[in-house]
Amino acid sequence: MRRLNLTIENEKKIFLIEDNSPGIRLQDIAYEIEDNYDGYIALASINNKLQELTNFVSDDCTIKFLDTNNSDGHRVYSRSLTLIFIMACEELYENCKVSIEHSLSNGLYCEVHTDKILNEEDKNDIKLKMQEIIDSDYEIEKTIVTKNEAINFFNKHNMRNKAELLKYKEHDDIKIYKCNNHVDHFYGHMLPSTGYLKTFDILKYEGGFILLGPREDDKSKVREFVSQPKLSNIYLEMEKWSTLMGVDTVLSLNKVIENGSYGELIRIVEALQEKKLGQIADIIKQENKRIILIAAPSSSGKTSFAHRLSVHLKVNNLQPISISLDDYFVDREKTPLDEFGNYDFESIYAIDLNRFNKDLSDLLEGKEVIIPKFNFKSGKSEEGKKLKIEKNQPIILEGIHGLNPILTSSIPDKEKFKIYLSVLTQLNLDEHNRIPTTDLRLIRRIVRDNQFRGHDATRTILTWDSVRRGEKQNIFPYQEEADVIFNSSCVYELAILKSYVKPLLESIDSTSKAYSEANRLLKFLQYFVELKDISDLPPTSIIREFIGGSKIVD
Repeated sequence: MRRLNLTIENEKKIFLIEDNSPGIRLQDIAYEIEDNYDGYIALASINNKLQELTNFVSDDCTIKFLDTNNSDGHRVYSRSLTLIFIMACEELYENCKVSIEHSLSNGLYCEVHTDKILNEEDKNDIKLKMQEIIDSDYEIEKTIVTKNEAINFFNKHNMRNKAELLKYKEHDDIKIYKCNNHVDHFYGHMLPSTGYLKTFDILKYEGGFILLGPREDDKSKVREFVSQPKLSNIYLEMEKWSTLMGVDTVLSLNKVIENGSYGELIRIVEALQEKKLGQIADIIKQENKRIILIAAPSSSGKTSFAHRLSVHLKVNNLQPISISLDDYFVDREKTPLDEFGNYDFESIYAIDLNRFNKDLSDLLEGKEVIIPKFNFKSGKSEEGKKLKIEKNQPIILEGIHGLNPILTSSIPDKEKFKIYLSVLTQLNLDEHNRIPTTDLRLIRRIVRDNQFRGHDATRTILTWDSVRRGEKQNIFPYQEEADVIFNSSCVYELAILKSYVKPLLESIDSTSKAYSEANRLLKFLQYFVELKDISDLPPTSIIREFIGGSKIVD
């Protein structure tokens, strides 16, 4: 027997194992301490490397368990839930095809393509079958094979698109997961068995289904789903355009790049965005909107969008002006504090709302106003420039609180036009593996921060959770308040961004806390063919805001 000394959440634990033993499974350790966690333990981190719970620990080390309230843990739970959903559908409906589409509200939107139109009764059947699979506690067995072995395997099982995509994978090791009679390849970690999926629900929604996992505050209850028809319609529109262009997966994009037709693809996407911008400008003109509010999460391309919209408004004989919400920050000592006692600059009450609303009202009435200028060094509001507008001068306001009704509470709704700008990923790796929208935004931000702010990838990654918390509180709840939702993503952009972000991610040392996230991003980027020829990318493109060469963003 030998002693195994482990440190778990700063607590030292000793395990006795046989001399010839492979060690102790992480899932066995997790079982003993899972009641100490708010969520379900789904993953472990050892030396900044993510480990599935089926892995053994044989040497002294420090272990950090990740539950479903952690982004990595949530992804594992959600990915394993999709496996059970796919298995249930394939058992119930012969020759059906399941596609895992995108996140929506607090759930995951999926479609089941079969000979019949599925209804509420079918939803109940699928849920019962999923519960049956969970109760059976089938092992989710992982096998690592070579790339050629995996390609041959998936070709043999008539999964040719998956096999063809694997040809592009840069590393030779391929994970194949087997669960009962179902075999698949998932681009990420999985739970040990189906019995780990203790909390879930499934809802019928429009043409598909919503999968829901456990809540953060009570893991025994499912997350609340709030219908988002406007956002859902944008996803539907995006899907139609992707189908029209023949580019809806990474495989189809890779083929476009390899055959040299990417120039046409870029021009179509950019033309589509210009058309959308023109339509928005037309609505603003027709409805005589005086206040244009733009809200967006980080790295959505707000600056480029605002400049391009301004051009289209000028085409309509309007002369827009821009006002920065940042200039309306209250003095530093008046800034609200967050739960940790730090200044909460993302709180709406960090803005001088009374002065902001009074200035807007006065401007709309044709009065001259002295706009404040916030001094970020001193933390004080100072006197800025004088401003007076004419009736043909709408005011463009961009900021995280743009759609929050509190921001412009004194301005009549008839004067306002609200725009929500987001980055809704159009591509999936394949029908069972999606690319989260937040990953695309994070990659954009890593590239931009490095190009223009002198920040390395480590800094950007380590601050991302804080950024996300602010978005979740201040932006996402107000998406459906928008009059228009604009999708700033470009179907080809990850192929362009790869050559910029890959060396930044690879430079992160394995000892860094950012290593596991960098490694995760690199793993899915390896399936993309790099698009280094950007000569067809116009200087007004939103992508230029991140990689450089923009003529409208400083």
